[in-house]
Amino acid sequence: MNKPQQHKIVLYFLMTCLGIWFASCKNKISDPDPIPSNQYLVSSTLIGTYSKDVLKTRTDVLTGGINDPLVAIFISGLLKYDIKAYKIIYKTKNTDGTEIQASGALIVPQTTEAIPLISQQHGTIRSDNDAPSNYGTSSESYTIASLFASNGYIIACPDYIGYGASKSIVHPYEHRESLAQASLDMIRASKEFITTEKLNWSKKLMITGYSQGGFATMSLQKKIEEQFPTEFNLVASSCGAGAYNKTAFMKYLINETTHAIPEYNQLYIWVVQTYNRIYGLNRAMNTYFKEPYATDIQNNGNNANVPVSFNLAFADAFKKNINDGTDTQFLNAVKDNDVFDWAPKTETQLYHGNADQQVFYLNSSTAVTAMKAKGGNVTLITKAGGTHGSTLQDYAIGTFNFFNGKK
Repeated sequence: MNKPQQHKIVLYFLMTCLGIWFASCKNKISDPDPIPSNQYLVSSTLIGTYSKDVLKTRTDVLTGGINDPLVAIFISGLLKYDIKAYKIIYKTKNTDGTEIQASGALIVPQTTEAIPLISQQHGTIRSDNDAPSNYGTSSESYTIASLFASNGYIIACPDYIGYGASKSIVHPYEHRESLAQASLDMIRASKEFITTEKLNWSKKLMITGYSQGGFATMSLQKKIEEQFPTEFNLVASSCGAGAYNKTAFMKYLINETTHAIPEYNQLYIWVVQTYNRIYGLNRAMNTYFKEPYATDIQNNGNNANVPVSFNLAFADAFKKNINDGTDTQFLNAVKDNDVFDWAPKTETQLYHGNADQQVFYLNSSTAVTAMKAKGGNVTLITKAGGTHGSTLQDYAIGTFNFFNGKK
């Protein structure tokens, strides 16, 4: 090959390389990296903006209507910022694993300071009007969550499956996995909202709830720590009066004399119906209960009237099969919802009154014993003589002080 031909080949090679380089530069300039789409957040709608003066009218949930000077001092220090409340719709999974849309309230204080995020799981509700995203006057999002937010916390309040955007689905009452999943995905959607709105989140996460919310919070904590330990910086958990030891609770109800309060018994019926459905047992209610209660429960569900100690409502054959361990289907369904026998790594506080007739104290006392035996980071705060209702104030104020120490 002569020299002119060699020069032509070299020149062609250089021009080709330059063409590739210019094309690459052009693509980089004209095609910026796309903004990643949200995986969980579907939509957000502003519910309203509320001043500190408006929030002062909602403090009865902490004072119980009692004019206590110490509580008044606490309240005066609680309210720092105006807040905005949003309805969040997000993607989660139903109990059968299918994707659905659920909802919740997200409450944001009006401050530019770096602040933590709290996931606050609500207690038992019987009406969709009380779902956090509806922000009704009797909802926990309207009261306790909004008061906490004013102190400098972003608060995520999941509705759970069966309320708000998913109200056409039967609520899976006291079902560990679905409560945990709906709450976790609400946190994930809230994180995406925080990123989109450029809120100043400190990246700290705290979780809390009372009654069903206590059980939901413990279920959420276990799921995060065991399945997604690096996804969030979980720094504190506060659970009040939750039914963590479902197995012991159920056996106590079957064998012991209890309060005979119909409203409480309706909740126990609700749990039986939920597990009967979700775990595919699909039994008639006369399998579990004797007459005249079986027919009432079959027809009216958790609105049935059972004004006796709950052990007297169970069918004798069912009680026998539970006590001798032969009803493995129901026993396994109940056991699948136990969240008491594991070792929390996150600093965890349990609040419970030892005179609680609705969710018996044994749930917290057995939980703290089992958790500490496994090396769990947990403390039980017992309210002597405390009922399910009277312990709520201790839980709320104690949780506030606990979380403030973790800011």
